[in-house]
Amino acid sequence: MISWKLAQKAKGVLEKERGAVQKSWGGKISVCLLYPNSYHVGMSNLGFQTLYQMLNAEEDVVCERAFLPEPEDLHEYYHSQTPLFSLETQKPLSRFDILAFSISFENDFLNVLTLLELAHIPSESRLRDERHPWVIAGGVAVFLNPEPISEFFDLFILGEAEEVMGEFLEVCRQTLSDQEKKRKDNFLRNLGGIEGVYVPKFYRVTYAEDGKIEAMDPEPGFSRKIKRRWVPQLDWFASQSSLFTPDTEFKEMALVEMNRGCPRGCRFCAACFVYHPFRNRSFSFLKSIFKEALLKEHRIGLTGTAVSDHPQLLPLCQDILSQQGEISLSSLRVDAVTPSLVQCLREGKERTVAIAPEAGSERLRKMLKKGYLEEEILESIETLVGNGLSQIKCYFLIGLPSETDEEVKEILLLAKRIRHQILSHQKNQNKKWRLVLSVNPFIPKPTTPFQWAPLEEVGQLKKKLKLIQRGVQGERGVEMIHDLPKWAYLQALLSRGDRRVGKILLAAHHHQGNWGQALRETNINPDFYVYRKRDLDEIFPWDFIDHGIPKERLREEYLTAMRDAGISIKH
Repeated sequence: MISWKLAQKAKGVLEKERGAVQKSWGGKISVCLLYPNSYHVGMSNLGFQTLYQMLNAEEDVVCERAFLPEPEDLHEYYHSQTPLFSLETQKPLSRFDILAFSISFENDFLNVLTLLELAHIPSESRLRDERHPWVIAGGVAVFLNPEPISEFFDLFILGEAEEVMGEFLEVCRQTLSDQEKKRKDNFLRNLGGIEGVYVPKFYRVTYAEDGKIEAMDPEPGFSRKIKRRWVPQLDWFASQSSLFTPDTEFKEMALVEMNRGCPRGCRFCAACFVYHPFRNRSFSFLKSIFKEALLKEHRIGLTGTAVSDHPQLLPLCQDILSQQGEISLSSLRVDAVTPSLVQCLREGKERTVAIAPEAGSERLRKMLKKGYLEEEILESIETLVGNGLSQIKCYFLIGLPSETDEEVKEILLLAKRIRHQILSHQKNQNKKWRLVLSVNPFIPKPTTPFQWAPLEEVGQLKKKLKLIQRGVQGERGVEMIHDLPKWAYLQALLSRGDRRVGKILLAAHHHQGNWGQALRETNINPDFYVYRKRDLDEIFPWDFIDHGIPKERLREEYLTAMRDAGISIKH
């Protein structure tokens, strides 16, 4: 039985939406698309919306959605024993053919287990059979490293879903209609033959005595390396908001993806490497999308991994303004801040602009391959405030390899110079201004040159955050926001772990998210994954994924970065 209270709440959410699709189920492949976080967060995710739109464009597919319930609704689910149901038709998830998770962040891994439990579906793939839905996953957290959650999924789609979904659905059509073929092993073998599809059960991992991976061997017929799929020409697919609701971070805004990948190659940034190569949508294609989007909302949010590097960014912004539209940008490159672009943003009612110096010292910026000089950063601030934008956000990292306390203090010095520059333009003006420092621990991510580096110890990260907090106290108009170091530790564990980390996840789920208790009761040392500097020739859990960039090239980048930092690495 489904709780009347929960069903009514779902209907209320739907009533506030524009763009939801409701289709009859007869003879169709049924997919429930799950986002393992709240409705508010999931509906702010353009990739999630794009997949929903794409699946429902198929005549023989019905795609509905489900999200992590709010805390008060979770209580009602458990109290009433209501199985988790879809938003569109309030059908229990167990009735769908496929449950497809879109996972953007490692810290949502635990929510996956909560959702499966709410759906009354066994968490571990080995405990499910053909009576259960197939449980699959995609999203950037998955194609960085799916291994910590590999025990819970039947398969993963590695890479950009637009490129692989047609082949995936074709196999589903052939298999789901044939009861004999529907047997779990057959189904997974058929799907495992698609490039970019990873079926963990067909890969055996062995470990050496020191705990490191010795080998990862596929069963006969499966590739040792799985190629991450990517869309060669972005104009083949539109990626724009299709669902509109006031219950999202981007209310009254239509999001449009400008590009993927990044030409800069910053050594800490996973997006540079897993979305390689850098690709832009064409000017004419984006103009047509803007025209369509402005019929739905008056404000366009320009998204992408390198929006500032789109060669026609300025004329595209001017095109939106010419149609009486408004503009929003997630962030700007320091060297992309020009008077004409800032004027465009101001006319487009953008109020806050973010830039990312990343480090206070030029030495560390050089090591990151983000080699802005301080004069260039201050020049970009001068251009912003001189052209009327005085609400500025600056992103910084702490805990970088070789970072000293003096270099942490340089973040404060740079912030004070930025504040001074803003104030110098506020004389005789009553304009509101604000400077936000977003300071977060550096997490060495898979598939980047820094994948060999460890996370800095949590105690040290706390000290560095306190140093900056004390420095901004009393500075009027300046505020600091940051993630907690303990969450950075968990993110590092979940993004860099192997299959054994799944046991920690299961224990944390059983203890209602009490990570401390979970870590104490499992015989796995989390520091092994978080604090250990990796050997140059070490096999990583994610090495079986081919992102199109040789590991040797990443290693050379890492060694160059360490040389820039003055750190000697033994070959």
